[in-house]
Amino acid sequence: MELRTDLAMENKELLEEDVKGIDYSKEEREELTVERLVVRSDRAGQLLKKPKGTYITIELPALTDHMENTDRRLTVIAEEISKLLPAFGPVLVAGLGNIEITSDALGPKVSSKILATRHISGEIARSTGLEHLRAVAVLSTGVTGQTGIETGEHLLGVIKRIKPSAMIVIDALASRRLSRLGRTLQISDTGISPGAGVGNHRTRIDQSTMGIPVIAVGVPTVVDAITLACDLLHIYDDQSLEKVLSDISPEGRAMVVTPKEIDLLIDRAARLISLSINFALQKEIEQADLLSLL
Repeated sequence: MELRTDLAMENKELLEEDVKGIDYSKEEREELTVERLVVRSDRAGQLLKKPKGTYITIELPALTDHMENTDRRLTVIAEEISKLLPAFGPVLVAGLGNIEITSDALGPKVSSKILATRHISGEIARSTGLEHLRAVAVLSTGVTGQTGIETGEHLLGVIKRIKPSAMIVIDALASRRLSRLGRTLQISDTGISPGAGVGNHRTRIDQSTMGIPVIAVGVPTVVDAITLACDLLHIYDDQSLEKVLSDISPEGRAMVVTPKEIDLLIDRAARLISLSINFALQKEIEQADLLSLL
C-alpha cells in the first residue's frame, strides 16, 4: 500500500537518493520558501509517482494563524502561476470539489471569487476602460454524486464550446503530514486526478485529456488516517505497514483527518488563491483597480 499524498515534494522526500531526470531547486522569496521540481523523464516520473512536468511548492505561514504580508504572498504566487500560462488567449478557471463538505470546498470557494470577463468586450469594454482585461470564464463543476456528470466530461464539454487557450483547476489536496495542512500551496502544469489523494480516482484532467494546458493549484486540507499513523510512527517499510493495517478497522481505513480550524483555513486559502489567480490573469490592470472590480 502507498502512503497517499498529492504533493510531489512529499514523494521526493520518500526517495532514498537523488534520481536522474529530476531537477530540484529551492529559493527564499519575500520570506516564503519556494521549491521547484521538474520531472524530465518517464522513468523519473515513475519513481516519483507523478507525471512529467513542473511542480512548485510554496511553504506558507499557517493560514489559520497568519494573514500579514498578504500582498507579498500574492505577488509570489501570481508570478509562479503566470509563468505556466500562455501569454495570450482566454483562460478557463474551474473549481473542483464539493461545496457541502468543508474540507473539499476550496475549489468552489475560489471559483466564486474569480473575476469572469469573457462577456466584457467591444464597446462595453472600451466605454468602461476595461479593454485590457484578459478573457476569463469561470465554473464550479460540483462532484459526480451531485451532478451525475464526471468532472472531466463537464470540463471537456465547456472547453470544446469556448475554446480557451489554457485552464486553471483548483482543488483541495491530501498530504501525508499534519504539519503541511494549511501551510503548503502546490502549483503544477501536469493537471490533476480528482479524488486521488483520498482513494477516489476519477478521469485525469490534463493536457492529454483536455487538449489544452492545465495548471493545477491546491492546498492540502486532509490526511488519510493510515498515512497519518505511519507518518507519526515513522513507519515506511511494508512489514510494519501491514501491522498498522491489521490494527485499524475497515471503517478506520476509510477515514481522513482534517484540522479543527478547517472553516477558517478554507476561507483564507480561497481568498489567497483567488486573488493570486486574478492578479496572474489580469497583469495589464493595476492591482488597486483590479481589487475594486472584485
